[in-house]
Amino acid sequence: MHIVRPVVETGYENLLLARLLLEMRIPSIRKSSVAEGLTVDGILENWSKIKPVIMEEWAENRDALIELFGKVRDEWMDNDLATWIGANRFYPGVPDALKFASSSIYIVTTKQSRFADALLQELAGLKIPPERIYGLGTGPKVEVLKQLQRKPEHQGLKLHFVEDRLATLKNVIKDPELDGWNLYLGDWGYNTHQERGEAASIPRITLLQLTDFSKKLK
Repeated sequence: MHIVRPVVETGYENLLLARLLLEMRIPSIRKSSVAEGLTVDGILENWSKIKPVIMEEWAENRDALIELFGKVRDEWMDNDLATWIGANRFYPGVPDALKFASSSIYIVTTKQSRFADALLQELAGLKIPPERIYGLGTGPKVEVLKQLQRKPEHQGLKLHFVEDRLATLKNVIKDPELDGWNLYLGDWGYNTHQERGEAASIPRITLLQLTDFSKKLK
């Protein structure tokens, strides 16, 4: 699960991945064009093709899975916040880097905002205003970046976007309206060696190490 985790864009997909890894024998997949996907490498390469096939096979619904994923997490937090917090962690140096950043920080995440806020407050001791947290349901990250750059207070400023999904950064590059953003792929996040190699060949993207990220924010 740790190896294939980079394919996840939204949290509910973890449920599908975990089940697929446990079963690995889906007749409809084996008869389809994604038959090669039933390996770890195949999942990394073909998740976008595999996901709709297994969702149909299992009669799953995206919105229902999102609701379930959030509901279980809410119940865990309500019943035992300490163990939920304890099951999460920030990468070394990130809380201090956010806390002492000299620039305005915005959180743009596919997590639901309430979970991101809870982690920031309870685990990192950070209180980021809710209007600066863009979570699941606020729209694609590309659209959020457009909203941010249009804010009057951001005119004339250098804008930096740190992301760990190469596909998201490539979507930003495709949109001319976002040409002013400096783009970074965090090499400590959910991406693969192959994706990092590809990112290094794209002029718009800077491959960023964790230590450099912390230094830049401070």
